[in-house]
Amino acid sequence: MVQPSRSSFPAPSEPSLRRLGVGGGGGGDRPLRAQVVVAVVVVLVLIGVPLYVLRRPTPAPSEASASASAPAAPILPSPISSAPLAVAEDAGAPERVKLGPPQRLRCSASARARGQDGSLCDSLGALEAALAKAIQDAVDCAPKPAAEKEGTINFVLNVDWSSQQLHVFAGASGTWRGPQARRAAKCVKSSLAAPGWQSLPHQYRYYQIAILATYSAPAPPRGVPGAPVFE
Repeated sequence: MVQPSRSSFPAPSEPSLRRLGVGGGGGGDRPLRAQVVVAVVVVLVLIGVPLYVLRRPTPAPSEASASASAPAAPILPSPISSAPLAVAEDAGAPERVKLGPPQRLRCSASARARGQDGSLCDSLGALEAALAKAIQDAVDCAPKPAAEKEGTINFVLNVDWSSQQLHVFAGASGTWRGPQARRAAKCVKSSLAAPGWQSLPHQYRYYQIAILATYSAPAPPRGVPGAPVFE
């Protein structure tokens, strides 16, 4: 009986077969292990992402949002609104007396001499200014105008260097004459300061100067239509 011939190549050992992947049972563990790793990674991602979203730090509020949430500062009253009411009322009040320009009526060597007309007389600026100021200072002595009517007094100043005297009277060209006008002229004379007779330059010994004063009508009382009302 003929015995079967043995192969000349040696049979591979079991460890060698496993390294080559030929052995049975060992190669099926690798796909299962990869699936387990992928599943673990997916679970970690599903758990970690919500935790990060919930626990992430809240950004600090900006300066703009902080100032918007801060309580508004109280509004202080304007300095203008706290001014006395009398200032607003006086601003619209009419001027009590208006003065015309000084008129040089006459200049001569004496009160009895004919002399020169006003256009040829030299100016007495200091006395003209003093007469205007005296009229303004004595405004309370003037008659009270009727409603919506003006009144005028032509104040005439006589300047006499010979006697060093001043005299004031109400001229005929004013609308107010008589006792009330004479009283107003007396007040103006009392308010008029004496000039420096020796130091004031002049060409003549006697002068007549006039200033027309116009006294405005009183302001309408409160409540009259057309009158400004301040609340």
